[in-house]
Amino acid sequence: MSVLTRDEAQTRSRLLDVHHYAIDLDLTGGDETFESRTAIRFTVRGDTDSTDTFVEVKPAELRGVTLDGQPLDPAALDDNRLALKGLAPGEHELRVEAAMRYSSTGEGMHRFTDPADGETYLYTQLFLDDVQRVFAAFDQPDLKAVFDLAVTAPEGWTVLANGITEHTGDGRWTAATTPLISTYLVAVAAGPWHSVRTEHRGLPFGIHCRRSLARHLDADAGELLDVTRACFDRYHEKFTEPYPFDSYDQAFVPEFNAGAMENPGLVTFRDEFVFRSAVTDTQRQTRAMVIAHEMAHMWFGDLVTLRWWDDIWLNESFAEYMGYQTTAEATRFTDTWTDFGVTRKAWGYDADQRPSTHPVAPENVGDTASALLNFDGISYAKGASALRQLVAWLGEKDFLAGINIHFERHRFGNASLGDFIDSLAAATDRDVHAWADAWLRTTGVDTLTPRVTGDNGGRLLDVGRAGRRPHRVAVGLYDRDLTDEGRLTLRERLDVDLPQAGPRPIGKLPALVVLNDGDLTYAKVRFDAESFRTLREGLSGLPDPLTRAVVWNALRDAVRDGELPAGTYLDIARAHLPHETDLALVDGVLAFAAGQVADRYVDPGRRPAALSTLTELCRDLIRRTEDGDHPGLRLIAVRHRIATAAHPDTIAAWLADGTVPGGPELDPELRWRILTRLAVLGATDEAAIAAELARDPSATGQEGAARCRAALPDAEAKSRAWEAMFATDDLSNYLFTATAQGFWQPEQADLVRDYVPRYYAEAVAVAARRGPAIADAAGRWAFPGHAVDETNLRLGRECLADAGPIPALRRKLADQLDDLARALRVREADPR
Repeated sequence: MSVLTRDEAQTRSRLLDVHHYAIDLDLTGGDETFESRTAIRFTVRGDTDSTDTFVEVKPAELRGVTLDGQPLDPAALDDNRLALKGLAPGEHELRVEAAMRYSSTGEGMHRFTDPADGETYLYTQLFLDDVQRVFAAFDQPDLKAVFDLAVTAPEGWTVLANGITEHTGDGRWTAATTPLISTYLVAVAAGPWHSVRTEHRGLPFGIHCRRSLARHLDADAGELLDVTRACFDRYHEKFTEPYPFDSYDQAFVPEFNAGAMENPGLVTFRDEFVFRSAVTDTQRQTRAMVIAHEMAHMWFGDLVTLRWWDDIWLNESFAEYMGYQTTAEATRFTDTWTDFGVTRKAWGYDADQRPSTHPVAPENVGDTASALLNFDGISYAKGASALRQLVAWLGEKDFLAGINIHFERHRFGNASLGDFIDSLAAATDRDVHAWADAWLRTTGVDTLTPRVTGDNGGRLLDVGRAGRRPHRVAVGLYDRDLTDEGRLTLRERLDVDLPQAGPRPIGKLPALVVLNDGDLTYAKVRFDAESFRTLREGLSGLPDPLTRAVVWNALRDAVRDGELPAGTYLDIARAHLPHETDLALVDGVLAFAAGQVADRYVDPGRRPAALSTLTELCRDLIRRTEDGDHPGLRLIAVRHRIATAAHPDTIAAWLADGTVPGGPELDPELRWRILTRLAVLGATDEAAIAAELARDPSATGQEGAARCRAALPDAEAKSRAWEAMFATDDLSNYLFTATAQGFWQPEQADLVRDYVPRYYAEAVAVAARRGPAIADAAGRWAFPGHAVDETNLRLGRECLADAGPIPALRRKLADQLDDLARALRVREADPR
């Protein structure tokens, strides 16, 4: 598919005003294609006699095209572009009729048949340039238009869209006319949805899922709607511009590639957020944050939309920041920034230290394929961290004033970084242009290091900074609690602006100095020698979970940088995690310890000892939660105990008994976790997998079975899994991912050794055939990351140099290979 360049988009934007789309979709024609009819009214600007441009459409068959009533030759379609030549100034109408393909990769119009009951569901995901898979369009964000949508669907279905929909009989549905929106934000979801509807502030609200999940949605409907209403009300307190659309539907859809998508009036979420098994409160908090994030997009992204894809951060960084902040302010989930610090922020730090890093606001994103690569930890987590630092520096009052100026100036229009900074500047005397240059136009992570000098009665604190960004940070000075040997108490929290004027007097020597206490800036932090000794003994004694998150992130960074031995990190986790109370911290530290330290950062000979340490840690947590007062903590411990099992006996007994002694009983999610680990260890077989699938024939069960089958330590099973991923194109996006997750296992390195060199050529081929979504899955989940060796690194670099992977795969491989090289360096730095 030809990608749209920035220059082409700017040229087309100068030439055209697009006014109105009338879209008519017929979804009753079979399993492979649907009918799409589009009428576009637009105006050609200028005083030249004629103008040439193009419209995008990617059909299975282009049935007919007329321009101002005159037919155009469908054979003139070149890939996904239909040339429109000799356009005179003034108004025009283009009509396009086509058959379009359904998707099984979560792009365009995705079609899913639920194995639980045979019902079929359809939904669109038109981001970033996939609208042309559904209807013809001038597909760029700054050519906003009004949309009218009509859909013919099978009887018994409900059709959802950006506006209120009405069933007019005979399977026909019409949606209310939208205000001005961008093409990528148009949305349709059709199927026999189970719906819960209400009203709030005079607007219809709805939540929807497939019927097989109905009882699970109903069980959580109160919480989902409470969060939605609370966030909605909080945004109306923050923003002077009211919610700009006629309704608010949230559809939980199957096999969704992202967490959610901010289609105005119809937000689509991955339906894993309809919890069918036990979850922790942190998972519920994450779901609440995603609701808040997507609702923030109704203003940041939908009301005011980026002009071109170099300003992705204007959408995602703001929604990320607002999502966490508003969830903390408006819901019962008040500790969201701790979760952000230990999970999302680590994502940003990792992305920003790879060769593929880019500024939060890059100056020139050349085309849509390049833009798609920037939806990463930098545009989300680093950008949100930068905004949190901006609020700390600017003050929330001026920050919100600038935002509201921005909405007023650009409502239902498009804006750029420069426009936004001008809006902020109108609300403050501070030099926000200089701040933006330092924070949004640069790459990399600054490192902050404390220096304590002087004698014990007159200590001085200085903060060293490797990097050039300004920072407003809090510095926590902690002493040992004289009444409780295991606790640390906050003596003082200093506000420091970097670069600072000079050392600050701090009195006697503190036991611990924590830079960036409160996590208000984006920087790596280090510890002086005395502070590190204190942490090894007393990390769990820090009173604030957000402070502990800053410390754990610093230890994580030190491991990744080869400054802290991986074994020492495990020792600290073993000593302090059994005493941790914050669920996000326990889960985040265990995930890094198992997935990175045990699986990649220690050499294979030391891996069993690492797994043994983690198993003992999980046993401690399980013992600690036997009183039943901490079900979320116990669930996390059980999950990680399963994942780190080196021997099958204990978890096999749990599966046979249907419960962990003392609870919890095994729900489908835990049963599949255990069966997957048993498959890795060679302690189950195809018959047991088939029996479990018969017990749980849901879509999630199908994925669990695919993961288990790929994980079996059997040459024939590996061959079947490989063929399914790379030789055929039958797997949906989710089944491809599940198969890939099962395939590579550190315990099976010898069995799959011959597949490592095969991976690169076959990943390049499948990505080219199936497109960006499968390319992402192939690069992320199917990569042989367990093979931490120079041969794998050489093969990958040769692939990047010679094989020509499509951009989505190239970026994933570049990142994976950089992580692989880092793992090798970490091993070399800790040669025990």
